[in-house]
Amino acid sequence: MSLKKLSDIKYSVLDLATVTEGSNPANSFKKSMDVAQQAEKLGYTRYWFAEHHNMMNVASSATSVLIGYIAGGTKTIRVGSGGIMLPNHSPLIVAEQFGTLASLYPGRIDLGLGRAPGTDQTTALAIRGENFNAAHNFPRDIVKLQTYFSADNANAKVRAIPGEGLDIPIWVLGSSTDSAKVAAAFGLPYAFASHFAPTYFMEAIEIYRNNFKPSEYLQSPYVLSCVNVVAADTDAEADRLATSVKQFFMGVVTGKRQLLPPPVNNMDSVWNVFEEEAVMQMLAYSFIGGPEKIKTELNAFIEQTGVDEVMATSHIFEHSSRLYSYKIFAEAFKKN
Repeated sequence: MSLKKLSDIKYSVLDLATVTEGSNPANSFKKSMDVAQQAEKLGYTRYWFAEHHNMMNVASSATSVLIGYIAGGTKTIRVGSGGIMLPNHSPLIVAEQFGTLASLYPGRIDLGLGRAPGTDQTTALAIRGENFNAAHNFPRDIVKLQTYFSADNANAKVRAIPGEGLDIPIWVLGSSTDSAKVAAAFGLPYAFASHFAPTYFMEAIEIYRNNFKPSEYLQSPYVLSCVNVVAADTDAEADRLATSVKQFFMGVVTGKRQLLPPPVNNMDSVWNVFEEEAVMQMLAYSFIGGPEKIKTELNAFIEQTGVDEVMATSHIFEHSSRLYSYKIFAEAFKKN
């Protein structure tokens, strides 16, 4: 049981630059800037983008480009990746890209790293080309990145310019126990994708904490949990708005992806019992409701998990409703 209070917990945003029905990626990026600028005013700690490919409803594929866009339109909030999928990239290129970002926006850039491709196998082949069958060693690539960022790499034959000698925090992202072991062994902060992969969340953070080895980067374990959030003035309105994210995840379950649809009054006409069960399992760590329900459930979540930071992702159709949801969520963390 955690003794932490909500007012002790940092709160942040994960953005997939979700494309809504009747819209396009250009509009999604403008909406992301609106959310980020509001989040900065509301005291959110960081604003991350997730790398995904070949998904018609997710426009955050060029993750580092969007990070630069948002960092350029804000002043204090940290901006980063949740995450960069390392199998898709050379560590040197990642070091140079994030070294450039950190040079432009010093003290504000985070580098979250994932070990999955962030897409299907056919698209992964298109991304990697002849490197598709090459062995990808996630821990080894983390070491390479740390080396490129180190000032001690100044005399090496291969250097990251810019990047070398810069303070760019590296996070390990995961949705399984394997990633927890990597984060613990490296003494790095750990961000868990509980917003879509809740099954191993509690087990993974226990493994991470029990096996954590202090490092020059972090002295004690630090856990960030990403969750789904749909907040509104009333529980009923939040439930209605949440039918959009339920349809979004139904596309994941069935493989029939679509642009984020508007809410419906009743999901019974949209899904069958098996699809409902699968979607609700994925949405296990979701906070859907009015202000009091959100705060009550967040308190229970913090007491149960003891996480250090909660990152909200909100697939809400109406832009104004999404902005308002993030406002309600931030207010839950304020002192009474």
